[in-house]
This record gives sequence, structure tokens and C-alpha cells, in this order.
Amino acid sequence: MRGGRSSCPRPGPDVDPVILAVAVFAMGTLAGATAALAGFGIGSLLTPLLAVQFGAAGAIAAVSIPHAIATAFRTWRLRRSIDIGVLKRFGLISAAGGLAGGLMHARIANDILTAVLGALLIATGVIGFAGIPEQWRPRGPAVGALGLFSGFFGGIAGNQGGLRASALSAFRLEPRAFVATSTATALLVDAARTPIYLWSAGREVLGAAPIIAVATGGVLLGTLLGERLLMGVAPERFRRIVSLLIGVLGVWLLASSLRSSS
Repeated sequence: MRGGRSSCPRPGPDVDPVILAVAVFAMGTLAGATAALAGFGIGSLLTPLLAVQFGAAGAIAAVSIPHAIATAFRTWRLRRSIDIGVLKRFGLISAAGGLAGGLMHARIANDILTAVLGALLIATGVIGFAGIPEQWRPRGPAVGALGLFSGFFGGIAGNQGGLRASALSAFRLEPRAFVATSTATALLVDAARTPIYLWSAGREVLGAAPIIAVATGGVLLGTLLGERLLMGVAPERFRRIVSLLIGVLGVWLLASSLRSSS
């Protein structure tokens, strides 16, 4: 099979197209708003929803399109706030990890991808809910290692935000520079992994084109309106709410993969 995947992605149960489109647009808007404030969140929130219909592998590949578009848009808007030095030291090694993870993604069975995604979402939720990026600042080689691992896991399962946020906290960037540099790093990872996804799951992505367009519209709207929509929510409360949601989605996906393998 193309890309060497050990089993083809299995589509999930049929869902009413209108209901699915509404849910994807709403979640995409929330995901775009989250990413606009935190520098990550699109893959964490959208991938589990699309996995219901397209399977984990198909969902990861499909979400990479709106993720890349929205990330490029945010990077352009925040370009003057990017810390170029940090991007060179941290972003490039993350992109290398994303390339390696993307190549691994093309060779992993769908059930294993679902379990990996679920575990990563749980870890991301715990990291965010506990405020670890604000409390723990890695030093020395740990920063490069986290950059490499975050890109690698982002390439495998489309989710890397928690690890990347933890690593970037070491550079003590002011909030806007943190989001801008995190976003630019994600764009480098997208540039490394997305072509591999399209090569290994091109048919699934083509079949999901209408819902990908809906998701893209949602994340772009969320990017533009996120700060206004969430203006009344304290940053600490917002972080905990989103982290809890991501963790719950991870538990659900991990449980689903364990049931299907038993």
C-alpha cells in the first residue's frame, strides 16, 4: 500500500453531513480562537472530532490542511513578534522531528495512531491544566530534546502543542513573542509533515475535501474573532477549560482504541 501503512484507515460510523459540518465548524472556530491565544490547539481539538468519521489516520491528514492554512495566516499576522533567534535554534530542530514523525505516521496502523493520539491529548491536557509550562523551565539539552520530540510526535499524531509550550517556556519570551514564535515553529513542522500526509493519505484527504473546507473556514474565523469572543474569560480559566476538554477527548480516543483492539 502507498506509504507502507500496515492497515488502511477505517472510516467511522456514518454521521449526518449537516450535523458533522456544524460540529466541525463550531469546533474549528474554538480551535482557531484557542490557537490565536495560546499558539496551539487546532490539532488537539479538531482531530478527535474528525476521527469519529474518518479514523485517526485520515483525520490527522485532513486536519493538517486547515492547521497549515491557519498557522500560516497567524504567522504572517504575528511576523514582527517572532523571535528569530529562538526560531532558528528551536524551530528547525522541531521541523526535523516533524519530518521524522511524518515518515513514521505513514507506516503505523490506524488503531495504534488512535492510541498514540489519545495518549498525547491526555498529556497535553494534563500539562495545560497543571500550568506546567509556566512552572517548569527546561534548560540546556532538554530544550532541544523537547523541540525534537514535540515535532516528532506532531508528525506522528498531529498534536505537539503541550510539549512545544513547555520547551519554549525556557526562553522566557513575552506573551506575544511566545505565541508568535510557537506559531512559526508549528508552521515549520507543518511544512515538513503535511506533504508526507498528502502522499500517504491523499485519497482520504480528497474524500474529506468538503469537511476540510468547513474546518478551514472555522479556524480562520476563530483566528480573527478569538480574542473578542473570549475577551471576558480570564486566561487562567480559559487555559484550564481548554486543557480539560483536550484531556477528556484524549481519554475517549484512548478508550476507543483499547476497545477496538480487544
